[in-house]
Amino acid sequence: MALIKSISGIRGTIGGKYRENFTPQDIVECAAAFGYWTLQKTNNPKIIVGRDARISGEVVSHLVITTLRMLGIDVVDLGLSTTPTVEIAVPLEEAGAGIIFTASHNPRQWNALKFINHKGEFISKTDGQEVLDLIESNEIDYAKVDDLGGYVRKKDYIKQHIQHILDLPLVDVDAVKAKQYKVVVDVVNSTGAISIPNLLNKL
Repeated sequence: MALIKSISGIRGTIGGKYRENFTPQDIVECAAAFGYWTLQKTNNPKIIVGRDARISGEVVSHLVITTLRMLGIDVVDLGLSTTPTVEIAVPLEEAGAGIIFTASHNPRQWNALKFINHKGEFISKTDGQEVLDLIESNEIDYAKVDDLGGYVRKKDYIKQHIQHILDLPLVDVDAVKAKQYKVVVDVVNSTGAISIPNLLNKL
């Protein structure tokens, strides 16, 4: 089993011992460090979150959302989503940052927190090191009870994302439709199932 902390986020295997695996304590302290860093860096108390379809995704999401709200951060939850969808949602929602819960190609026991800046881009090496330093120092100042963050769930972002793609100047929808392509897609049991077929059908 494993726990890997890097400048792009934290990933590891569910279960096991604290600081050796992806445990609730590890998830909370890393989410707290990134949330606190976001408040210090941007003074914007809003973070977008979204997840893939992993077994542990819902539990990890709840832990992170609660931690962020305890910092006084408003959370916009996209639920099941894709990495690029979370990335476009951050600037569209004028948020300070984003977190994606996904371990990409890793097996089912893995999960991860991937950190996005206010531009909807993965954080830089310098920013990532600042977050890692905060995780180690554990110097986090949480919000008082009257200042807890809010929560809203938005389920339509994949549709918005698809429309943004179709509206791109270089995407000629009529030209693609005229080709009448037949496409085979392996969505790998995850959120590609609720995004890629819908995009292809629009084309």
